Amino acid sequence: MKRSKKLMSLTALIMGIVLATAACGSSGGGETKAPETQASAETTVETEAGTEAAGDLNSKTLEEITEAAKAEGEVVSVGMPDEWADWGSLWNEMSNTYGLSHNDTDMSSSEELQMFATEGENGTKDIGDVGYGFAGQAISEDLVQGYKTSYWDSVPDWAKGEDGKWMVAYTGVTTFLVNTDQVENVPTSWQDIREGDYKVALGPLSGGNAQGAFIASAYAFGGDMNNLEPAFEFWTEMAEAGRINTLDITQANFESGEIAVGIVWSFQGIPYSKNIEQYNMTAVVPSDGALQNGYASVINKYAPHPNAAALTREVMFSDVGQTYLALAGAIPTREDFVIADEYADQVINKDDVANAVVITDADVYSAACETAKTRWEEEIAPLLVQ
Repeated sequence: MKRSKKLMSLTALIMGIVLATAACGSSGGGETKAPETQASAETTVETEAGTEAAGDLNSKTLEEITEAAKAEGEVVSVGMPDEWADWGSLWNEMSNTYGLSHNDTDMSSSEELQMFATEGENGTKDIGDVGYGFAGQAISEDLVQGYKTSYWDSVPDWAKGEDGKWMVAYTGVTTFLVNTDQVENVPTSWQDIREGDYKVALGPLSGGNAQGAFIASAYAFGGDMNNLEPAFEFWTEMAEAGRINTLDITQANFESGEIAVGIVWSFQGIPYSKNIEQYNMTAVVPSDGALQNGYASVINKYAPHPNAAALTREVMFSDVGQTYLALAGAIPTREDFVIADEYADQVINKDDVANAVVITDADVYSAACETAKTRWEEEIAPLLVQ
């Protein structure tokens, strides 16, 4: 198959972001409230699989965790496929450096937590990556255990839960991913989309991607997280015009040519564009409404390989892990991380996303996501014909 070279540009417009082609999913977004108190470090719950409860990982040194992870020999993830935020490079690092094998089951944030809850003490999954708005649910339903990593102090307070029950390693910015072989006039704003004639995909409203896209559109038309009416007006108009593509925003659906314009996070759009060979793709940050939002790493309370999960999070926050994320179109969370000079022109500059609305309150965002999901199902879903 012939590969067409694509220059990635999260263009000048208001953000002025310049990206080079970089490396590479799906995950959910938006429920309940922020973290609650974790069990003490001495508390241990053991199952037949040797699962460790909240707090136990924090009582170990990194050396102890590393050796125990090597002995476990495996890490099993959910919602962390290779192409999402270039997790593939992370999994290669875990294999090449620590000898850990890996497999993933891709699913939305809500599905990830549902799996943790359903399996309970018989857990088969170790670690997941859920939308920021789901952090509170993970805590309130007692589904996760904590690990703070050695980088704890360099992670801002909004990006970490008590005792490390969740930690946000990266954020992304709202991005239009456009097939320029199918769309002549590339939209650079939500208003451009409104005035266009093509269909737009954002994924199911049960997932964090679609919820983030929906809320971003509210800002474009004069709303915010506490006023989503402009977004409902816009998407109702789109639905009545038959302009909502109900396919999920997976790489495969872009590759097949079934999605001409999709709303994704930058850490999806850039990797997708690099990987898609059949079409020329362009990624653009909308000038009139963009969110900067993160996904939270969560370790299953009943992980069969808890040390391997903790070590995975450790690497995720290391310079190596933060570099992988940056090159995949994400914005690393660690405040003391500086990208190597050789990659400086290939990543999003934090200063260039100053106009994006940064989500730092899980409660407020969760409430907005829940409203978006509920009212979409009631008001917009019945209008959709695919």
